[in-house]
Amino acid sequence: MIYIGIDVAKYKHDCFVTNQDGEVLMSPFTIPNTLDGFNELITRIYSITSNPMPIL
Repeated sequence: MIYIGIDVAKYKHDCFVTNQDGEVLMSPFTIPNTLDGFNELITRIYSITSNPMPIL
């Protein structure tokens, strides 16, 4: 299981990904509050899973 922490703000969101053991799966990163930013977040999440990414 993975956990995604998102610090929500008006123009950007700071994100962090860890697993149930507290292992950092992805260093903290920032995405803009735009469709492109959320697509980036989805792409990053799928990059660390075994599930195939759907076409966006």
